Amino acid sequence: MSASLTFTSSFTITNARYVGAKIGADLRQLRSMYGRPADVDEIDKFAEEAALLLKADYLGTADYGFRDHASNSWKLRLRYRATAGRQRLDDPPGRLPRSADVAKLPFHSYMSYSDTFNALSVADQTAFKAGLPVRRTAGTEPSVGLGNSTPGHGYSSNGIGVTRGIFVALAT
Repeated sequence: MSASLTFTSSFTITNARYVGAKIGADLRQLRSMYGRPADVDEIDKFAEEAALLLKADYLGTADYGFRDHASNSWKLRLRYRATAGRQRLDDPPGRLPRSADVAKLPFHSYMSYSDTFNALSVADQTAFKAGLPVRRTAGTEPSVGLGNSTPGHGYSSNGIGVTRGIFVALAT
């Protein structure tokens, strides 16, 4: 006699919102430490945007932090990279750097999309973006200069999630 067991699972919007909530928790900690983003509703929108993109397999990277507008370079950046199908790490949110010199810099966010999203027609991309809670404009991705990068943190549910990397520019 033999037996077999098959396990199947799917990544639901509930799974995606679990991951998005952890991104939101990081942004709330950023707000408590640096005073920005100032609007808590904006944080909720960023978390929901990430969840919707992750659920559809359209998230490439989501960057949040503070940039020098004149040089278009990050001074503090949290980068979340989608890791579909292979993510097992599910850390608690937080453990952000407290010493970044960003007092005079505005909060900034930059989104990149997955190859799956980029393979859609322009009409399908536009239709999907219309349903997102954050309205984004085209822009140039901010650069990173000399600084410290800390990888290795991640959030996931049901095997899909994001890894988080932190970049802090060296003080000038």
